[in-house]
Amino acid sequence: MEHKKIRQPIITVCGHVDHGKTSILDRLRQSSIREGEAGGITQKISFTLYPAEQLRAACPLIDEHGIRLDIPGFLFIDTPGHAAFTNLRKRGGSLADIAILVIDINEGIKPQTSEVIQILKLNKTPFIIALNKIDNIHGWKKYEGDLSRSIETQAKNTTQDFQEKYLTLIGSLQSYGFDSDLFYNIKDFTKKIALVPCSAKTGEGIPELIMVLCGLSQKYLENRLTLGKDAKGVVLEIKKEKDTHYLECILYDGELSRQNQIAVANINGEPLITRIRVLEEILPLSSKFRPKEKITAATGLRMQITEKADVLPGMPFVVYKENKDEIEKTFKQQLTESIKTNKQGIIAKADSLGSLEALLAMLKQEKISVVKAGIGSINKSDVISAKANLKINELDAIIIGFNVGIDEGVNEEEGKIKIMKEEVIYKLIEELKKFREEKRKEIEKTRLMGLTSLAKIKVLHQHVFRNTNPAIFGVKVETGKITPRMSLIDENNEKVGHIKNMQSENKSVTEATEGMELAISVSGVNFERRMKNVNFLYSDISESQFKVFRKNKDLLSSKELHLLDALEKIKKVQ
Repeated sequence: MEHKKIRQPIITVCGHVDHGKTSILDRLRQSSIREGEAGGITQKISFTLYPAEQLRAACPLIDEHGIRLDIPGFLFIDTPGHAAFTNLRKRGGSLADIAILVIDINEGIKPQTSEVIQILKLNKTPFIIALNKIDNIHGWKKYEGDLSRSIETQAKNTTQDFQEKYLTLIGSLQSYGFDSDLFYNIKDFTKKIALVPCSAKTGEGIPELIMVLCGLSQKYLENRLTLGKDAKGVVLEIKKEKDTHYLECILYDGELSRQNQIAVANINGEPLITRIRVLEEILPLSSKFRPKEKITAATGLRMQITEKADVLPGMPFVVYKENKDEIEKTFKQQLTESIKTNKQGIIAKADSLGSLEALLAMLKQEKISVVKAGIGSINKSDVISAKANLKINELDAIIIGFNVGIDEGVNEEEGKIKIMKEEVIYKLIEELKKFREEKRKEIEKTRLMGLTSLAKIKVLHQHVFRNTNPAIFGVKVETGKITPRMSLIDENNEKVGHIKNMQSENKSVTEATEGMELAISVSGVNFERRMKNVNFLYSDISESQFKVFRKNKDLLSSKELHLLDALEKIKKVQ
């Protein structure tokens, strides 16, 4: 490798909330960013430039193991507590060259870990696993020196506990199609995922983590790291400082000059040609920036542009060479590839292209179709689209929003639609699945009850308003629902008659549900003679209807199931 032509590998640090992503990165750069985060959770994406000389200083193992280090260092990307930025993409594939998946060894794979693994697999991003918080294993003692030796010299119970935990994780990873092992047991890193036990708190295992990263980068990323001529980057976020807006970006290839004209994408994916007013590069092992005339990849940067427009986060930027049509085609293609929708489905909104792409990928895996997807807040146009779905499929009359707001005047109640918002993708999808399943059962139950209703009513003998022609008396709905024209039987399976009319608080009603007290009229019944010893009445259902209810028992409540059992005995259903 010729040093001048090699860029820094881009390393994405990702994992479940509270498993120690930022703490690992803090330990790598000896900072304390996590302490300043709201609630200890990373709120915004950040990047850290880690030069090769600092890598050697932090990790003597590089020289001790004779690892050749041609790479100029690393660019670390710390992701928020969701998977959106794990999905950061450049033209032709994932932005990340390698990912560090941080897993708390004591907790194993959590829902968000699973989400990240699926996205890494989807993007074919190589990754290693930092098995964090080994210091929380009961009885664990930190030993200076070789990590494998440290593991071996722990107390017997502690070693057994450690082995049980990491072997369980190896088993879990196999279900995702990955073979894995402790890094010092692996001969071919292209065939197995490396597990590096470590502690962000004590620093144990961190040198080994750096060593594995350096070794993998040096050995397997040669072609990927060759530096091109043309500047290429991705806009991560739009940030405001005082009255100034900055584009926070990653330059992943080439060299960018402040004199360059660049093309960025507006909110519609159209190219905006602009000059760079201010160009700044992230300082090594710092969150501060310094002005530069030229910047070479890979690095984090921010720039202030001359044109004012809504720039689309997650989209690329390129140097403009009088090729607007070509750039527009590329931008539109990338947007089209990222936002693929179906003829029917829900409406999905997110705060950036990377977020939306991750969201759509997860929805696809759950086999949930999307008819409309976009970036930005939930608006009236989204509500109109959701309303239209009511006529097609009620399960699709839903708008989900990831990390977005709701425009003023948008009201879900007006159209009987559902709006769901969350800041963590897996939570949003879990809530969506739960709601859709409950809604499906509700729709199916309505259809089922359209055949006939299950009902048990208590006869209120103290409220008899007319003895006969028709008999009018009070009842309380114990279970289910009653309606006019419903056929009633008693506890001995003897027919009583049909409900003619129903009144509640002197007003006619067309249905009465559990807990309601009302008056019903029944023709052809002499209450005193027929109902004297009857305490409960039941809806009369045929044997075929009974079987339909049994077939759809998952739609019934526990009370309705008990009622069905009672009716089975009353009617002596075979």
